[in-house]
This record gives sequence, C-alpha cells and structure tokens, in this order.
Amino acid sequence: MALSDSLAANRSHSVWPVVFVGHGTPLNALRDNAFTRAWARLGETLGRPRAILSISAHWYTRGTRVTAMEQPATLYDFGYQNMFHLNYPAPGLRALAARGAELLKPWPVVFDHDWGFDHGTWSVLLRMFPTADIPTVQLSLDGTSAGKQHRALGRMLRPLREEGVLIMCSGNIVHNLERSVRHGVAQPFDWAERFDSLVRDKLVSREWDALEDYAALSPDAELAVPTPDHYLPLLYALGAAEPMESISFPVEEIDRGSMSMRTIVWGG
Repeated sequence: MALSDSLAANRSHSVWPVVFVGHGTPLNALRDNAFTRAWARLGETLGRPRAILSISAHWYTRGTRVTAMEQPATLYDFGYQNMFHLNYPAPGLRALAARGAELLKPWPVVFDHDWGFDHGTWSVLLRMFPTADIPTVQLSLDGTSAGKQHRALGRMLRPLREEGVLIMCSGNIVHNLERSVRHGVAQPFDWAERFDSLVRDKLVSREWDALEDYAALSPDAELAVPTPDHYLPLLYALGAAEPMESISFPVEEIDRGSMSMRTIVWGG
C-alpha cells in the first residue's frame, strides 16, 4: 500500500529527485562554508518533500534496520563536545518505515526503536531543511552485503520518489580519516582527486554497473575507500535513480585532502 494520498499530495515534484551528499566532518554543522551553503541552496531548490528517507554511512549494521519511532533522537556519534547543544528534532514516520519494509520484501527489515538521527543525517538536514519539521526515517546499511545487493535495495525503494519522499543518501565517495589533514588548508591528495574524478566520469557516462565494486575501479581505491561504509550510500542512490535522468553536482570539492564532499542530484 502506498503512502496516503492526502499526504503525498503535498509534494511539489511528480517524481522527487535522489540526492547523494558528501557530508564530511560533523563540524560542518557549526560552520558557514561552501558545503553548508550549497546544502542550504539545495533545500531551497528542492522544495518541501512529504517525508525524507535517509541512508547514512554511520548506521552500519548486520542486516537491514529502519527507524520506526515517533521522535528519533539526535545522536552525537563523535567526540566534539562543543556540538552537543545542537539538536534536530524532526519527527519520525512509522508509515514510511512500514512502506520501505514493504517495498524491500522479501528482504528482511527490522523495525528499530533505539537508533535515531546520526550526524550523516542531521548535520546535513540542519542546513538543508532547518525547520526540522519534515518527517524523517533512517535506513541502515547491511554490512554483510555486497555492492550489487545495496544497489538492488535502492532500486526497490524507487517507488517512494513518486509518493512525495526525498531519498537522501549520505556518505563520501573518498573517505580516509587516517590521511585527513586536520589543521590549515590542505591540497587534495592525488589519489583522492583521481578516484573522485573516476567515479564522476562513470556517473556521467552511465557506466553505473562498474561502480558496484569500488575495489575493482582503480588501485587508488585502497586509499580512497579503506572501508565501505561511506561509499555504499552512493549505491542506494544509483539504484533509486533512473538510468537516463539528469545528473548535477552542486558540490565537487575535496576537504582535508582526503574527503570528497561531492554532492550529486539525479532528476529534478
């Protein structure tokens, strides 16, 4: 059963875009910079969705889970105590959690009442939709699945786009914290630029199948994607996108030398 017609009628798109956001450090939630300004402009451009389904790199689980509580907590999944005053009190939406689980059948989905909004979700939405009044649900990443399965799950969620739901996938195409430059202005590492540009080229040329196995793309993947968690949200976005939709890149920079902040919008 689709989401209620009365709620879906509030959408401003017949088919909502799909967004992948390179969220970077949670400190962006405190900052006025090129990334946060781009997220704010993107929110203004998109308009108001009926609800948001967020797929964040920071909820990496065994199996697939979905938040199903009325009021998810704001999670401070980092050590920056100067950020603990920030809050993103968007409501949950059990109907969306149930609809997502229905679309993913027979893939098993567990309704979760403990997680909430991690910084992959709220640090971006704080700038994109600052009023925090759009119902939001998070879907976890199954750490036991291969890239092909993650993209397939994204494809199964595609009907949500016609039901007023913005699918927002939050990670980083290149994400190497160990090589990250924490102070001063850092030039992008060559391997980070090469891998980020390679993924961009594959996106534009519609060679999306190749992106399912990041390790096979280039030797640079060893440094660019040392762990899969921040890359995998891209595959959900690819699954939810239509093959011939327009693609735009509101953000294309690399931060701290080793963190691609590339933001991608399909459709719209």
